[in-house]
Amino acid sequence: MKVLIIDDDPGVRRVIQRILAETGIESVAAAGTSEGRQRLAEGQGTFDAMLLDISMPEQSGWEFLEELREAGEEIPVIFLTAHHTVEERVRGLRMGADDYVLKPFEGPELIARIEAVVRRRESLPVFTVGELRIDLGRRLVERGGERIEVSPREFDVLGELVQARGKILSKSDLLSRVWGMDFDPGTKVVEVQVARLRRKLGRNQPALIETVVGKGYRVATAALP
Repeated sequence: MKVLIIDDDPGVRRVIQRILAETGIESVAAAGTSEGRQRLAEGQGTFDAMLLDISMPEQSGWEFLEELREAGEEIPVIFLTAHHTVEERVRGLRMGADDYVLKPFEGPELIARIEAVVRRRESLPVFTVGELRIDLGRRLVERGGERIEVSPREFDVLGELVQARGKILSKSDLLSRVWGMDFDPGTKVVEVQVARLRRKLGRNQPALIETVVGKGYRVATAALP
């Protein structure tokens, strides 16, 4: 296992690297998001997880995570934070974080959370729907071995629909599961994401995502294996 650590506190970086080394986990440390961005590029997909501090002077962990997810980078991210409020933790999870570790932390807890996040990602299933291969763990959509570029939010919508296996998901269902909203904001956000997915996945074949008038959306039953 190989972990990228991004934290502006050199003492914290040293402690984490020592904890990981004692468990046989390789690590690379960065003092901020610029260096972290460089290390991530140099690693070329070799990192299994990222430990990311939230409060850094150069750029916050929240901002960096949002940047990563918008760019399609899906490395599992565990926030390191002294922020204890539920609202702050929920904010990060909705932005695409996989877990939180509160400072100060104990070594065994840190290791357990890293292992749990990596194991959870690796155990997610791969679906074949029509011509498409949808890998939930690696967050990839492929057709004939060729990757189809979708945004993180589009992938989340597709993932929910595929896992429903033909069951209708209402707009409220998707708002809750993908956006974390328990109310309808009165926008077309769901409709826009579904329309974008259809354009990217369609390629002159019958629509993979069906609209059930007055009820919601589902994966076309004809496309299911």
